[in-house]
Amino acid sequence: MFTRILIANRGEIACRVIDTCRRLGVQTVAVHSDVDARVRHVAMADQAVSLGGAAPAESYLRGDAIIDAARATGAQAIHPGYGFLSENPEFVEAVEAAGLVFIGPSASAIRAMGLKDAAKDLMAQAGVPVVPGYQGQGQVPADLAAEADNIGYPVLIKAVAGGGGKGMRKVDVPGGFADALESAQSEARKAFGNAHVLIEKWVTTPRHIEVQVFGDGEKAVHLFERDCSLQRRHQKVIEEAPAPGMTVEMREAMGDAAVRAAEAIGYSGAGTVEFIVDASDGLRADGFWFMEMNTRLQVEHPVTEAITGVDLVEWQLRVASGEGLPMSQHQLSINGHAFEARLYAEDTANGFLPQTGTLTHLRFPDGARAETGVRPGDAISPWYDPMIAKIVVHGPTRATALLSLERALAGTQVAGTVTNLSFLRKLSQHDAFRAGDVDTGLIDRDVEVLSARPDPCSRARAIAALAALGLHRAQGAEALHLWVPMVWTAHLVWGDEAIAARVEGLGGDRYRVTLDGASHVVTRVGGWRVDDVAVSAEVGHGPGIVHVFWGNVYSFAVPDPLAVDAAGGAGSGVIEAPMPGLVKSVHVAPGDSVVAGARLAVLEAMKMEHAMVAPRDGIVGEVLVAAGDQVEAGAALVRMEEDA
Repeated sequence: MFTRILIANRGEIACRVIDTCRRLGVQTVAVHSDVDARVRHVAMADQAVSLGGAAPAESYLRGDAIIDAARATGAQAIHPGYGFLSENPEFVEAVEAAGLVFIGPSASAIRAMGLKDAAKDLMAQAGVPVVPGYQGQGQVPADLAAEADNIGYPVLIKAVAGGGGKGMRKVDVPGGFADALESAQSEARKAFGNAHVLIEKWVTTPRHIEVQVFGDGEKAVHLFERDCSLQRRHQKVIEEAPAPGMTVEMREAMGDAAVRAAEAIGYSGAGTVEFIVDASDGLRADGFWFMEMNTRLQVEHPVTEAITGVDLVEWQLRVASGEGLPMSQHQLSINGHAFEARLYAEDTANGFLPQTGTLTHLRFPDGARAETGVRPGDAISPWYDPMIAKIVVHGPTRATALLSLERALAGTQVAGTVTNLSFLRKLSQHDAFRAGDVDTGLIDRDVEVLSARPDPCSRARAIAALAALGLHRAQGAEALHLWVPMVWTAHLVWGDEAIAARVEGLGGDRYRVTLDGASHVVTRVGGWRVDDVAVSAEVGHGPGIVHVFWGNVYSFAVPDPLAVDAAGGAGSGVIEAPMPGLVKSVHVAPGDSVVAGARLAVLEAMKMEHAMVAPRDGIVGEVLVAAGDQVEAGAALVRMEEDA
């Protein structure tokens, strides 16, 4: 076993690796960018080395600096985590050339699975079923359109070097193919430096089921399957293991196929073989096809650990240090059911736009495994993925594990940025999901209901009113003056709604709160009681804001009565940046006539491109930015002329 390793990553995966290393007595070296100098993974490690600027290209993608850091600190091996350099074969070769061990597969194995078209050919040769489609070298748009016609619509355009849903577009009819191809190639070129795509048949009722494999370079085992069908924009949201509805016959067939895939490339370490499954007639052993292999540890690996009792990071360390496979196939078994929910800083009601902000409050409930790379006071940066945490639960059955997931999400408290917590709660309570009737289109079909912002009831508003007045702390006083009840007015803002609440002291830390046509008696002694009923609400504060944590997170602005309203500069015709980012391109000029929905500019933030579109038909009055400009949230981008 190694005595010291360097972790070439950040955030929750770096913290996850450190946890296992601590248990095994292995020292750890963290690396970080300038903006990450005080984050959680740096504080947890035994040593830390700065790599440079905030941009990944200036820090976490600097393979030479990472190798230098490993040698300077006496690390024997490098764990890549996932993302960044984890699937870069040139980095693997550089690590080995420096006399260090790469904790992962060989460069040749990564290359074999790195391009989706070549990987599909290789898997077909190994007897692994593959999706019908085109993965040739020809990339002429007309020829690709002809191939799509031959395959039959709907089809999926997929970047051959892709991952994480980037460079991927579904096309339903021939008329939409050209625009989808251009968009997919542009995104793939930016993300991977390779614009080549393949075309696949779109499975009408698809489920995304993947198999965890682990190899020692010669032999491999599988650690059963995970269902990752709950996705939006091809990004996983909630994963579970095992897959609901899985039969013994299909599990054996998928497991055998995954092992053949791993052994065909001499795979060493943890990897995932992903399959697309046709669920239109239940799960069948002849209804799954290879999509791709991720040659690294997956984000969702904790659900596999939960049902198998295996620490996959420990397995990685042991095999990379020269030990054999820790367990054989017949020693592995499934125990219970597990779920993982990905908590992100994103605005689900506004197209899942990534968000930034400082986490003023963060607490996870007991009984759940929370994998996180942030702490209260940490900032969600525009430079990296906006994941806050992965919330993992386990139970003896799917039903009990799902109840645990609902309780864990209800007990999660996060404030300081907009998150998808309410979305995750609604998804965990979705009837189809509860029944195990899942497919990759479930979220899109009900996205409006799932992403709608929860509205606080009058009881939650009453608690917020007391907190805004500072009366949420038990006073032990009678709240009376000369036998006359004390009365206050609390002012709150919920979204665009101004709230005025009348608060009357009743003595004994009891208050009557009247607002929105409702009246409640609220008590704060040893916990909140509303109308003599104990409730599980808690409150938190930030500058000019009150948070009520009660299943969901309700954040109320508390206006300063002395503040002067300085709003009114930009009118409804000004298109503003919804987040900090880089202006990737500008598509209009002053005087242009545009229709509602026309693309005006493209903003790049959080590793994604976001189109800024015209809110109505009109004339472009002024373009206030240029391609290459870095802008803050709320910055004016384009001004439309006022209506005549």
